[in-house]
Amino acid sequence: MEPPEGVLASVWHFICFLPYFIGLLLLGIIKGIIFCPLTCLILTFGNSGIILGLLPVYGVWTYYSVLRAKQLGPVLKLVVCLAIPVLLILWTVVGIVGSIIGGTLYGFLSPIFSTFDAVGEGKTNVFFHCFYDGTWSTIEGSFTVVKDFKDVCFHSYFSVMDDLQKQEPPNGKCYEIRLLLLPGAIIAAVLGLLIDFPVISIVALGKSPYMLFKGWHRLFHDLIGREGPFLETICVPFAGLAILLWPLAVVGAVLGSMVASIFLGAFAGVVVYQESSFWFGLCYIVASLSIYDEYSNDIIDMREGSCFPRPQFRRQADSSKTASQPTTSQMSSFSRPRSLKNVPSHSLSISFANPMVDLKPLELLDSLFKECQRHGEIMVSEGLITPTDIEDAKSSKGSRVVSIGLPAYCLLQCLLHSAQANSAGILLSDDMTEITPSNRPKDTFFDWFLNPILIIKEQIKAENLSEEEEEYLGKLVLLCGDPARLKNSNIGSPPESERKRAELDALARRLQGITKSISRYPTYRRHFEILVKTLLKNLAQKNDGSRSSNRTQTIQRSKSAFPA
Repeated sequence: MEPPEGVLASVWHFICFLPYFIGLLLLGIIKGIIFCPLTCLILTFGNSGIILGLLPVYGVWTYYSVLRAKQLGPVLKLVVCLAIPVLLILWTVVGIVGSIIGGTLYGFLSPIFSTFDAVGEGKTNVFFHCFYDGTWSTIEGSFTVVKDFKDVCFHSYFSVMDDLQKQEPPNGKCYEIRLLLLPGAIIAAVLGLLIDFPVISIVALGKSPYMLFKGWHRLFHDLIGREGPFLETICVPFAGLAILLWPLAVVGAVLGSMVASIFLGAFAGVVVYQESSFWFGLCYIVASLSIYDEYSNDIIDMREGSCFPRPQFRRQADSSKTASQPTTSQMSSFSRPRSLKNVPSHSLSISFANPMVDLKPLELLDSLFKECQRHGEIMVSEGLITPTDIEDAKSSKGSRVVSIGLPAYCLLQCLLHSAQANSAGILLSDDMTEITPSNRPKDTFFDWFLNPILIIKEQIKAENLSEEEEEYLGKLVLLCGDPARLKNSNIGSPPESERKRAELDALARRLQGITKSISRYPTYRRHFEILVKTLLKNLAQKNDGSRSSNRTQTIQRSKSAFPA
């Protein structure tokens, strides 16, 4: 749909759109008010019950894991043990308060967004979905959040603690702490909190009116001219909602700045410890104010620079890193949001006739488990995955072959396929979707996995593996988490070169390590349980088919033994 041309057409379109938008907004607010208390209760009582129920277990097991950790030295263990009660108290308070706030926001905002989404382009039975969407789905989403939170608290925590106990110290040297620097570091951290928190809070509050009116000015300008987010019809309801919710975004930015100032100020203790100098910690406290001021100016498109001094707080800056880092003026061109600049919105908009693929982490996880189901069914039929593996995966102790090996194997097949296709990123199994740095999910933790996976893909491409070596590497990735099973299984002939064999072993371990890290994030366990149920169902069907075929053969032999 082309935007209307001319002032009169824009004003008429705005007048026609306003009642429609207000009606949907009121309907969404009514649904949000109805379901917000129920959603808040579900998340608060569900998550709080899990937190309080596991608190004694966390206390005992954390102490046990820290004392058994091979990577930590005796003095560091003592300091960590003294800090564990504080961490448990913070975890309890933050978890319960976060559940209350998150449940309230989710219960109120989810029905509103679902109401606007119900009238999007391509939707059918719009009148019914305007009232129904965001009601039961919000309740189901609340229970899903509680379930994912439970999975993280049960499985992810104990997985991390097990690694802490088993991992060997790097280079045979334990991590240790220098006790003489601790008093100065603690004093610097406290001073950083006392100075940075009030100053940054005042700066954020002072800039909030400018951020409010700057954002409103841009959004209303786009609304009247049908530019920016208002260019496409499908985005108009959400863009209109952004005008009303912009004050909440400003409040969130101010609160986020206040919370960030706590960590920003406390980092002064880290600087004192790293540089072995209390003076550099004081310099950092002053410099952190300048860092925040410059960054906030870039975000809201204010004048570059800062009124705060920026003293040097490191002994020696890395010359190579300094040479490669851009200056403040150069960084502003990258960090400043384009939506706040006075540039033509038509040149920046993307037509929905050729939409850009915007990938989401949950969609990628769904794709991964679809491949796990497909390959798992094949492996079950071939006997490579045994009933014992599936039963172990279903139990609390888990099975490395199914829980880690199978997803790592599917990830390897994706990387092999991408390397053979000379893909610049990661090509998914449908050959239509490619993960690249431009369309990757914008979540920060996704970067932790994308870059290492891309490096592994390039290493696989450089190995120039044969079909036999690819099959060997696949079975190695599948079974290397179970050494006894790997030793007793026929995984093919290893490469003759010891160097290449060591490289394939390293690739297999890295893929398993990345997959194990991914398995600790929310929603993974829920998808994994569905995968195990599917494999059990396929195994049962296979066993029923084999039993029925055996009965048929027995009957046929009986008929042949006693001819009519």
